[in-house]
Amino acid sequence: MHDAIILAGGESNKLFNQGTRENFEALIDIAGKPMVTFVAEALAQSEQVRKIFVLGPSEALAKCQFPANTLVIEGGRTIVETIRRGMMGLGHNEKTLVATADIPLLTAEAVNHFLSQCNKVSADLYYPIVRKEVNERRYPNARRTYVRLREGVYTGGNLFLVNPAIVDSCAQIAEKIIANRKDPLRLCKMLGWSFVIRFLLGTLRLADVETRVEEILGITGAVIQSPYPELGIDVDKPSDLELVRETFSVRV
Repeated sequence: MHDAIILAGGESNKLFNQGTRENFEALIDIAGKPMVTFVAEALAQSEQVRKIFVLGPSEALAKCQFPANTLVIEGGRTIVETIRRGMMGLGHNEKTLVATADIPLLTAEAVNHFLSQCNKVSADLYYPIVRKEVNERRYPNARRTYVRLREGVYTGGNLFLVNPAIVDSCAQIAEKIIANRKDPLRLCKMLGWSFVIRFLLGTLRLADVETRVEEILGITGAVIQSPYPELGIDVDKPSDLELVRETFSVRV
C-alpha cells in the first residue's frame, strides 16, 4: 500500500473569475462539493492507498469533508516546497502517490490500474500517459495538450508515484519541468536539441524520454500507459470546469 499526497494550494487564476468566487482551485464547487474532495474520495476508495495528506491552505481545507484517513497540512509557497512538506509529514521513505487537486473525475479504478502497472517496474518516478484516441473517445470535448511520439499521440496525467528520497536532489529541475509541463516544445528543449528535432518529426520514443529524464535527474523513471483519461482531465480553464460539471450532472 501507499500513502498519498494531494497538492491543493493552487490559487484560482483570472480565467475562473466568472465561474467561481473561490480563491483556491481546490475549493471550486463541483456538484455541491469542493473539487479536492472528489480526488480524496477516489484515493480513499482504492485498496492500495493507506493515508491521504492534503496540502494547501489549511484553514480553508479544514472546512471540507474528507475521508477518515485524511490529514490536512499547510502547503508551501511553490509546488516543490509543498511536495517537500508532504514528504516530511509521511514519516517514512516509501514510494508515495502525488496527485493534483484539480482532477475531480479521478476514480479508484484509475488509481488501482496505475499502481498495479507501477508495481511491475522498478523506478524512482512513475508518470502516466493516455492515448489521444482513448481520451477523445471518453471526453470528446476536452481540450488537452498532446505529444506525438513514435508509438502514438499522448496526453499526460496528474497522478505520480514518487520515491521521497529523490525530492531534494531533483527539486530545482523539477520546478522548471512543472512550470513548463503544458508546453511540450519547452520541455523538449530542456531535454536537448536532438529531442526537439525528433519531437517535431514524431520519431521520439517513450523509451528515449525515460532514458533522457534519467540522465538529467539522476533517477530511474517509468512512463505508465493508462486507459483511464480521468487521470489527466484537470480543471485549469473555464472549458474544463464546464466539462467536469456537465459530466457530474449526467452522473447524478
